[in-house]
Amino acid sequence: MISVNDFKTGLTIEVDGAIWRVVDFQHVKPGKGAAFVRSKLKNLRTGGVQEKTFRAGEKVAKAQIDNRKMQYLYESGGSHVFMDLESYEQIEIPEEQIKDELKYMLENMELNIIMFGSEILGVDLPNTVTLEVTATDPNIKGDTSSGGSKPATMETGLVVNVPFFVNEGDRLIVNTADGTYVSRA
Repeated sequence: MISVNDFKTGLTIEVDGAIWRVVDFQHVKPGKGAAFVRSKLKNLRTGGVQEKTFRAGEKVAKAQIDNRKMQYLYESGGSHVFMDLESYEQIEIPEEQIKDELKYMLENMELNIIMFGSEILGVDLPNTVTLEVTATDPNIKGDTSSGGSKPATMETGLVVNVPFFVNEGDRLIVNTADGTYVSRA
């Protein structure tokens, strides 16, 4: 058991039979009444995000989550195949379960698979990934790096707003949390 006063971003807890990851939290001490913790939780089974309020000092169960390092191999009829790098065991994850993460995944990429016991909950992406631009409007003379942006389609199909100086074929670093441009690779 863990106290809600000890919440940290990324902590996994078990509440009402579901596995949740703490996305955001805030300790609130109103002038009148008892203190409480307002949190934003992501359900690791469904992917849904919910706001939940706990009384200060309330106890919740900490979920034992395992991260197994695996390599993304390929897509196979609505499922995606991953291989354990230690045992070479292959597993399949349905596309619906990881549809948001697929925009950042390339074949042969090493990722952490989130597991609760033997149940596969999803894919844990790195903070940033390097992707190649496959389509964008051409650069217009006089555009500077400091002003404006244009859409660019990456090799995975992800569309990112990038500065005007970015061209097709450029490799870019993209933030996986919000899908924003970070820099050239």
